[in-house]
Amino acid sequence: MLFDLIAAHASPHGGFFNLLHYLTFRAGCACLTALIISLLFGRPFIAQLKRIQRQGQPIRTLGPERHILEKAGTPTMGGVLILGALTVSTLLWADLHNGFVWAVLLTTLSFGAVGFADDYLKLSRRNTKGVSKKVRLGTEFAVSLIVGIWLESLTPPELKNVIAFPFAKNFVLPLGYAFPIFAMITITGFGNAVNLTDGLDGLATVPVIIASFVFALIAYLVGNHIFADYLQLHPVPGTGELSIFCAALIGGCLGFLWFNAPPADVFMGDTGSLALGGALGAMAVAVKHELVLCLVGGLFVAETISVILQVFWFKRTGKRLFLMAPLHHHFEKKGWQEPKIVVRFWIVAFILGLCGLATLKIR
Repeated sequence: MLFDLIAAHASPHGGFFNLLHYLTFRAGCACLTALIISLLFGRPFIAQLKRIQRQGQPIRTLGPERHILEKAGTPTMGGVLILGALTVSTLLWADLHNGFVWAVLLTTLSFGAVGFADDYLKLSRRNTKGVSKKVRLGTEFAVSLIVGIWLESLTPPELKNVIAFPFAKNFVLPLGYAFPIFAMITITGFGNAVNLTDGLDGLATVPVIIASFVFALIAYLVGNHIFADYLQLHPVPGTGELSIFCAALIGGCLGFLWFNAPPADVFMGDTGSLALGGALGAMAVAVKHELVLCLVGGLFVAETISVILQVFWFKRTGKRLFLMAPLHHHFEKKGWQEPKIVVRFWIVAFILGLCGLATLKIR
């Protein structure tokens, strides 16, 4: 939106409008815009949620006992605040002629819509059962498959059907017609991985911010042929605009964290967690760094694996491998206080983010 206005008023002699052509400047503006929107509308939005929801998010009786006492009455669907700030900021500062921007943004909003339906049914029925697993996963797979095909069509021919490997500058794994299936699994998998991680106040938000920062940098470098050649990355022209999206996502999450920091005034709900995970998955597919996302988002991967192992082991032996899954609940059962779990998981996410950045140089 603003990008077209900028182009129309740009001067060959320089000036403010020419400054706005720089991705880094627009990314900073996008982050600040989303942050301001979140902070300005956060308090009245939460007040409205409390008025509508009254009893707040239903709490699982099978979860940690303290949640029933400490978290009862807290409203959910706070992800709407993140998505609103993210969408407005992206539409204002990104180049809307860029297909990558639309693909990732629509993936995010589609996953957010699935999460919104899930949250709405939980609230209306006053239990923790929302949209059925078949309908929910079927919708997510369908959206992800379409987006995978879309992103494939935007990618250079030599990269469109391959998986690139970190630390290996020349080796790629061609998947052919199976690539959209791989993209579908990546996007849907991370959507649900972030959803599983979002079980404590602020736990998922900061790791998403860290991953978004890493992928903002990756998108900027991969989208710039000079930087990509220097770092021996696989260039994907046009993905630089996704750094605007990532910056807006960071700003929206920072604003939300102001209200979600322990003790939370609002939960993001499935509306937010599914959308944020889907956004990360789509970003990784777009910039051909799907495996790096598994490293940067290793915390989300670990939480998901803990659930898979718990279910598998219980069905096989009748015993629990963890005191409770996902993993953060295991530490709650061990007696760790919530702030300790959250901060330590943030530290792990930060370390994994640094490891992800290291893959850009070690080739």
